[in-house]
Amino acid sequence: MSLRARIASDEILVAPGVYDGLTAAIAASAGFEALYLSGAAVAYTRLGRPDIGLTSVTEMADTMTLIADRTPLPVIIDADTGFGNALNAQRTMRLYERAGAAALQVEDQSYPKRCGHLTDKSLIPAAEMAGKLRAMADARQSEETLIIARTDAIAVEGFDAAIDRAERYLEAGADVLFVEAPQSSDQLGQIAGHFAGRIPLLANMVEGGATPITGAGALQELGFSIVIFPGGIVRALAHTAEAYYASLRENGSNRPFADRMHDFDGLNAVIGTPETLAEGRRYDGNDG
Repeated sequence: MSLRARIASDEILVAPGVYDGLTAAIAASAGFEALYLSGAAVAYTRLGRPDIGLTSVTEMADTMTLIADRTPLPVIIDADTGFGNALNAQRTMRLYERAGAAALQVEDQSYPKRCGHLTDKSLIPAAEMAGKLRAMADARQSEETLIIARTDAIAVEGFDAAIDRAERYLEAGADVLFVEAPQSSDQLGQIAGHFAGRIPLLANMVEGGATPITGAGALQELGFSIVIFPGGIVRALAHTAEAYYASLRENGSNRPFADRMHDFDGLNAVIGTPETLAEGRRYDGNDG
């Protein structure tokens, strides 16, 4: 089933955040139907830096290629601002689509952007954003590749302006709408009440962010079609890594941490080493 067909169903799609082949493989094994490749997660893990527009389009495309090589699950990828104007956004569409992305999320912040749950964001004019969306639609090779239009206007221009911008992006041809960082459950409900049934809606759950954490079931009842948890895996692994390195530094050994980590065979089981080696033996020319 294509991502477009899946989000047309009544059941909400939960897309966990991933940032490399390992996290993608583990999420796929957990039974998820789609994945979300966050620009923030790539900045956090590849650069060790905050989400303030430091990642490049090629770094994101390279990461997308590695994930697509590891799992066939559809991936929603963060395209930030399209990395420039409408022509840059078209190039981003071509690069990401060739890398295997099923959907591109593009936002109306100025470039360089910053995390949607940070303050002091700035926006481009709605007409310019609408032009980017049309340009991306013209550049895509497949109509199955979705364009998710995100507006960050709530924190900059207010809630009503965000709804107005989302309307403009719907008219420009967006396949999914993403009104970023609603500040209350009431605002989540208002977004859904305004757009549900007209276009699929995406909700973003950021632990400690501006939006109250809301479960998939409650979001489905409101009318949302997709919920992403983009950076949760990085926060979980960073928390574990802090404890791991502190333990190793203190003890000079991993023995005290052994019950909180895979051993050699355990990790090989997770990444499928036995199956990969068996697959390789099919091609080694040894009939014995």
